[in-house]
Amino acid sequence: MTDSATDSIRFTAHNGFTLPPIGLGTYRLHGEAGAKAVAEGIRLGYRLIDSAVNYENEGAVGAGAAASGIDAGDLIVTTKIPGRHHSSAKARTSIEESRFRLGAPATGLHLIHWPNPSVDRYVEAWEALVQAQQRGTVRQIGVSNFLAEHLDRIEGETGVRPAVNQIEVHPYFPQEEALALHAERGILTVAWSPLGRAREVLQEPVITRTAAAHGITPAQVVIAWHVARGVVSIPKASSAEHQRENLAAASVVLDPAEVEAITALGRPDGRLFDGNPATHEEM
Repeated sequence: MTDSATDSIRFTAHNGFTLPPIGLGTYRLHGEAGAKAVAEGIRLGYRLIDSAVNYENEGAVGAGAAASGIDAGDLIVTTKIPGRHHSSAKARTSIEESRFRLGAPATGLHLIHWPNPSVDRYVEAWEALVQAQQRGTVRQIGVSNFLAEHLDRIEGETGVRPAVNQIEVHPYFPQEEALALHAERGILTVAWSPLGRAREVLQEPVITRTAAAHGITPAQVVIAWHVARGVVSIPKASSAEHQRENLAAASVVLDPAEVEAITALGRPDGRLFDGNPATHEEM
């Protein structure tokens, strides 16, 4: 897989920042095995790698990126500020420590992991990211799991709109309203857990029929569905085989009826867990 395979499609934010349609999720990839998986993924063509302080694997991700042989400037490594670091001083230190663990002069894309609204310090964390970007220690900044009211507030109080909002999106939770809001504001949507309840989702008749029609796997169908909707997906894959399959899904074109049929799998209780950002807190 060459660089051009992931660069043939790019999604663009309001500030000109672009992301490839598919990145590499690294949740539960740790230690030497995790570093090797990251390095292999980058060699295969991944240029967006997703990590977080709370994944406890920034060191492995940084080591894998360094071992890949690909210039760091060509990679976008994402990490996230945890809830326990939302105060101004702690957020600044968290940003610096992430950079050191990743072994990078600047983090590629730095997000706030959850807004934790009852704690009510996410604006401080956002201000810390804005300042870090101004200092040049963070290249791009965004958020994760933010609702419209959280997005409104950080932009209203700082004048800076996030480039990215990483949220839960999968066929059982298609997030149509959030995607429309992001598109209107030029905020890129990145989907965490893009395959949702994988075993269940991948057995849905509409998914298996579409896979058979295109000669691809059910997982590739779901990833192609994300691409068709303008959503960046970051499925975790530790094996080279699955990494290749996921990347190849970027070139699969679903017709509008197929996209609509998969979106129709959405459920009122489609979240993977009780992760409503209005109430959920993660430290």
